[in-house]
Amino acid sequence: MRVVLLLLLLPAWPATAAEAAELLPLAVSKPVTEKAELERDRPTARNKQTAPDQVELPFEIEGSLAAGDATLSDESFYDAYSFEGKAGQIVTFTLTSEDFDTYLLLKDETGELLAENDDFDGVTDSHLAVELPQDGVYRVLASAYSAGLEGRYQLQGQLGDETDLKRVEAYELNQQGVAAFNRSEYPEALSFFEQSLAIRQEIGYRNGEGESLNNIGFIYARLGDYAQALDYYQQSLAILQEIGDRSGEGQSLNNIGGIYDSLGDYAQALDYYEQSLAILQEIGDRSGEGTTLNNIGAIYDSLGDYAQALDYYQQSLAIRQEIGDRRGEGTTLNNIGAIYDSLGDYAQALDYYQQSLAILQEIGDRSTSALSLGNIGNVLSTQQQPELAIVFLKQSVNTYEAIRGDISTLDSELQSTYTESISDNYRTLADLLLQQDRILEAQRILDLLKVQELDDYLETVRGNAETASGVEFLQPEQTILARYQTAQEPAIELGRELAELNAKKENGTLTPEEEARRLELIDLQGELAIQFNDFIASADIQALLDQLSRRELSQAVNLEDLSGLRDNLANLNAALLYPLILDDRIELVITTATSEPLRRTVEGVGRAELNAAITEFRQALQNPTSDATALAQQLYTWLMEPLEADLAAAGVDTIIYSPDGALRYIPLAALHDGNQWLAERFRVNNITARSLTELDTLPQTDPKVLAGAFVTGEYAVLGTRYSGLPFAGQEVEQLSDTLSAITAFFDTDFNLEAVTNEIASFNVLHFATHAAFVPGDPSESFILFGNGETQNLRDIANWQLANVDLVVLSACETGLGGFDNNGEQILGLSYQFQSRGAKAVVSSLWQVDDGGTQALMNAFYTALSNGHAKSEALRLAQQALIANDLTIVGAPRGAGLQVLDTETGEPRIQAGSLSHPYYWAPFILIGNGL
Repeated sequence: MRVVLLLLLLPAWPATAAEAAELLPLAVSKPVTEKAELERDRPTARNKQTAPDQVELPFEIEGSLAAGDATLSDESFYDAYSFEGKAGQIVTFTLTSEDFDTYLLLKDETGELLAENDDFDGVTDSHLAVELPQDGVYRVLASAYSAGLEGRYQLQGQLGDETDLKRVEAYELNQQGVAAFNRSEYPEALSFFEQSLAIRQEIGYRNGEGESLNNIGFIYARLGDYAQALDYYQQSLAILQEIGDRSGEGQSLNNIGGIYDSLGDYAQALDYYEQSLAILQEIGDRSGEGTTLNNIGAIYDSLGDYAQALDYYQQSLAIRQEIGDRRGEGTTLNNIGAIYDSLGDYAQALDYYQQSLAILQEIGDRSTSALSLGNIGNVLSTQQQPELAIVFLKQSVNTYEAIRGDISTLDSELQSTYTESISDNYRTLADLLLQQDRILEAQRILDLLKVQELDDYLETVRGNAETASGVEFLQPEQTILARYQTAQEPAIELGRELAELNAKKENGTLTPEEEARRLELIDLQGELAIQFNDFIASADIQALLDQLSRRELSQAVNLEDLSGLRDNLANLNAALLYPLILDDRIELVITTATSEPLRRTVEGVGRAELNAAITEFRQALQNPTSDATALAQQLYTWLMEPLEADLAAAGVDTIIYSPDGALRYIPLAALHDGNQWLAERFRVNNITARSLTELDTLPQTDPKVLAGAFVTGEYAVLGTRYSGLPFAGQEVEQLSDTLSAITAFFDTDFNLEAVTNEIASFNVLHFATHAAFVPGDPSESFILFGNGETQNLRDIANWQLANVDLVVLSACETGLGGFDNNGEQILGLSYQFQSRGAKAVVSSLWQVDDGGTQALMNAFYTALSNGHAKSEALRLAQQALIANDLTIVGAPRGAGLQVLDTETGEPRIQAGSLSHPYYWAPFILIGNGL
C-alpha cells in the first residue's frame, strides 16, 4: 500500500499522506527546542561590537549572530535588547534573516518567559504580539533556531493593537491544530482549525483564511470525506491565487490532486500535481517539492509503471532526507517498499518497510505506522508466514482502533467514512484469520468495522467489551511483538541521530567528523533493516510461532476411542458425530451402536469456505432481527444431509457431537433442514475427552439446586468493569417458584464462602453471573461472584464436585472464552468443571440477552423438574421458545413466555418474539446428557 502526501498550509512543513483513497499524516512540526538563558551567558562585553542594550519603541535594528556571542541553553547564539513597557500596552516584534532560521523570545525583568516564536505564517521568520502585564523593563532576545547558526538579521519592534493579538491567537490555534493532527486527534485538530479560521475571517486576514480553509479540508480528506475536502481546498486555492501567494497556491494544487488521486481520477490528479510541482520548484520550496514528487510517484504506482514510480519516489526521498523531513522520509520509504512488494522482491520490500516503521514510530505518526505494519503483515503472508503476518496485522488494526476511538466525538457520517477508508486492512486480517481457522478473531475484526450499532434494545445486549479494546493478542503473539519492539529500538535511536546530522548538513554546520558519522549511520541503517530476516528465523521466535500452530489440546476426542463407545450409544439411542475439517473437504465420521465408524466425505467444501460460512452464520445468530434460516440450511447441507440415511437406519434421537475446530463456535441444534430446526428433531450434547466415560451415568433422582445471582453493583476485574444483571434476579426467583429444592443467594450473599460451604449438599449449581475468559492466558479465566470475588480456572481446580450432576452458567459468553486456533476454549471451563467431578455443564456460545436467558432457563428447569434428562430438557426448552408454547416442557396451559422489565413490570419481550435462534440456540450442553 502506497501513501499519497497532501500539504497543510502550516509553518515550514508539508502535510499528509494517503493510501489509495485514504489520507494519512505526513507533516511534522519542527522539534520543540528548550531555550533558557544561563547566568554565564550574560557577558558585559563581547568579542564583536555589541548591539544597543536599551531601545525605545518603535525601533528597527540590524544585527548579527556569530561565534563569541552569548548562548542559550541549547547553545544557540542570541542578542538581547531591553525596553520600557507599560501595563496593557500591546507590542509586536518581528525577527527576519536571510542567513539563518530565526527564533524570538520575550521576557520580563525577572527573566520569566512571556512569549516565544520560531516560524510564523509559513515562513522561517519569527513574530510576537503581546499585551504587557505590568509596567517595567522587558527584554527581547533575537536568537537562532539551533546551535551554530549565524549571520545577519533585522529586528523590528513597535506598538500594536487588538488585530495584532488576534492574528497571533489565530496562528497559535492553527499550531495547536497541527500538533493535534500529528497525534491523529482529528476532532481536536478540526476544532482548532475552525477557531483559527473564524478569527482570521473576522480580522480580514486573507492569507491566513486561505491557510485555515486548506487545513480544514485536510481533516475532511484524512477522514475520507472527499467532497467536503475538495470544497474547502477550492475555496483556499481561490483566495491564495487572488492574493498572489505562490507557495500556498502550489500546496493547494497538490492537495486537490490528492483528492482526485483518492477518487481514482489519475489523469486529473497528475495534472494538478504537475502544476503544483512547477510552482514549488520555481519558488524553491524544497519541502513541498519532495511531497509532490512523492505523489507523482504514487500516480505511476497506481498505473503500474513501477520504474517511473520508483524514480519519483527516490527523488522525493533524497529531498526529504536532505532537509530532515522525518515524517516525509518515513512515508516515502514505505512507498518504495510498496514498489518492491509489487515487483515481488519481498526482501527489499521488508527492508524499506522496516526503515519506514522505525521512523514513524519514533515521531509518533500512528496512522502511517499502522499502514506500514499492515504492509509488513501482507509481505509475511505472501511469504507463507501467516502466524507472524497476523501479529503485525493485529498491531496495525489496534493502531487504527486507537485513532477511531479518538474520533468518536465526530459526526457519525465522518466516523463512517474514516472506517471505510481503512477497512481493507481489517478485511485482510479477517481473511487471514479465517484461513488459519481462527474464526472468532476474524469475526471480532469484522465487528470492529460496524460503526452503527444495532437498535437500542440490542445495544444493551451486546454492550460489553467485545469491540472496545481492539484485537487481543495470544500470549506467544504478545511475546513476539515485545521482542520486535526491542529489536527496533536501536533503529529508532540511530534514526534520531541521523536526523540531527542531516539537519546540520542542511544548514551548513556539519563538521567533517560528523559527516563521517552520518555516512556510517546510513550504512548501519541498511544493516539493521536486513536483520529483520534474522529476527524471523531465530530459534526463539520460531518456537513461539510453533505454539500458534499447535495441535488441538487433549480435550478433543481421539478417533481411536470411538468404536469403544458403541455399547454406551445403544443405551443412549444415540449416534456420535465427529467432523474433520480439511483444506479441501470435510470428513464426517459417524458411529452408531450397530456400526463401525463410517466416513462420509463432503467434496468441494474446504476449510476457507466453511470458515466463512460459520462466521456469517454466527453474525446472523447474534442479531435477532436477521434471518438465519438460509445460512442454517447451507450448513445443514454440508454437515447433516450426507448422514441422513445413516441416522435414519440407526433410528436415533440423540446426537453426541464432538465438533472440530471452527465448528465449535456454532450450535448444531441451530441448523435447519428446510422444514424445521435440528433442535426440533434431535437432542444434542457436546462431549470432551473427560465426558466420554460419563455418558451413561444416571443423575440423582431429584435436582437440588444451589443458585447465585449477581443483580446489582459493579466490579472491576483485570481492567474491565462488570455490572450487575437485573434479569439474573428474576431468573433465580422464578427458579425458586419452579423448583421445590433450591437455595438462592443474591449479590453480596452470593460469595465464595457461602457457595463452597454448601456445594456438597447440592447436585445442580446455577450461576447467573458473569463468567469471562482471558485470551492468551486461560488460567486467568474467571467466574464473578456477587460481592466482587472471582474464581479462576486454577481456583476451580480445587473445588470438589463429585456430587454435582450439572453446572449451569447462564450469563454472558460463558462458554466463549478467549481466542485460539481451534475453538478449544469453547470446552475450557466445562472441561475444568468436569475434571473436578461435575457430570455436565450448560454454557453459552455468545452473549445472551438476559431477558431471553430468563425465559429459556425457566423452561429448562420446568422440564428438568418434570423428570426429563438434561439434554432432553434443553431441547424441549428450545422448542418451547420456538413454538411459544410452555406446555411442551410440562407447564400448565396458559403459561406465557413474556419477559417483564425489572423496573416497570411491563413486557420487555413480547410473546412469540423469542423464536429466533438468538434466544434459544446459544446454550449448549457439554458432557453427560442424562
